[in-house]
Amino acid sequence: MIREKIEWMAEQFAILFGKNKSLHYFFAPGRVNLIGEHTDYNGGNVFPFTLNLGIYAAVSKCSDRLIRCYSSNFSNLGIIQFSLDDLMFYAKHHWANYPKGVFKILKQHGYILQHGLDIFFSGNIPNGAGLSSSASIEVLTAIIIKHYGNYTNLDNISIALYCQQSENQFIGVNCGIMDQFAIAMGQENHAILLDCNTLNYQYTPLNFSDFSIVIANTNKKRALADSKYNERKQECDNVLLLLQKQLKIKSLCDLIIEEFLEYKDLIKTSIEFRRAFHAISENQRTIDAVKALQNNDFIVFGQLMTQSHISLRDNYEVTGFELDSLVDAAWSHNGCYGSRMTGAGFGGCTINLVQFSQVRDFIDSVGVKYLKKTGIEAEFYIVKAGHGARLLS
Repeated sequence: MIREKIEWMAEQFAILFGKNKSLHYFFAPGRVNLIGEHTDYNGGNVFPFTLNLGIYAAVSKCSDRLIRCYSSNFSNLGIIQFSLDDLMFYAKHHWANYPKGVFKILKQHGYILQHGLDIFFSGNIPNGAGLSSSASIEVLTAIIIKHYGNYTNLDNISIALYCQQSENQFIGVNCGIMDQFAIAMGQENHAILLDCNTLNYQYTPLNFSDFSIVIANTNKKRALADSKYNERKQECDNVLLLLQKQLKIKSLCDLIIEEFLEYKDLIKTSIEFRRAFHAISENQRTIDAVKALQNNDFIVFGQLMTQSHISLRDNYEVTGFELDSLVDAAWSHNGCYGSRMTGAGFGGCTINLVQFSQVRDFIDSVGVKYLKKTGIEAEFYIVKAGHGARLLS
């Protein structure tokens, strides 16, 4: 499959940029978070894995200082061009601001390219589905810069941090480190338990045996920078500042629930209480879920997924009609052990733990119920954990 993709990209590259015998090919996966949502920027734990879906790039070195980008996912926008000497955000550059931001941040840290590039991007992650296509293209761009700059000292954790900086400062989304870290550090058949406060991490084998992970796409597109994502982060930051008047903590997830409840009277509004309660309880659910998976206790693991969605719906309020409808349909199926929204919310995808023998019926049944309730046709992906971002050839 990868060989076929590379051959197709070489053909398309030649049509767009002209034939070039010195193409190099790169890949960065999407990611899905098993559990641990909206905990990353609150200093908590997350438990993502990288998908066998992602974004590919065919790249050629140029003698000028221009970066020419094309994405088959945004073919109507054609080739978008910018100079290495003018790395400013321009709305007209649309999706290309994501790679451009990485060029700018890496340049600030001394990772400078002396020449331009022609880059053909092509992804099989649905745009706006919450599977982290933005972080994928950021990490992919950093891997490309590392290769063409011969920056062997640029390690993958640094890449993740620089790409997060680009998303925060250049794009304007105050995301945590989870997406970029998972995509840079992913391992095949493993998930990563990451402490976003310390960046301590451990790989956990995904031995689902009689189960499959099924991603269901609501097909309601998200515009993360324009959503209430930044608002939720601000609400949590407000609570943290109040708690820090009495407690020596760096982040909300330094607390366990009992400690948080002891100081709840410091919090001014019920909304901010619920936001913080979600983050702290979700952090504990994540730790418990990893233990359940290590013990092959899929019943408990599924229950924790379901509890996560309920908290995201009621306390954090980031689900919405489409996500809740898709999860409700999944919960009603006998072969589903757990279902929750994954990603930032406000649309995007759900992740479902489904008995292997029931997967086909699950997809058919849930699809019909979701269509009937929303008028939207969902898409389903049976996924496995793949490798992190890398040079393919």
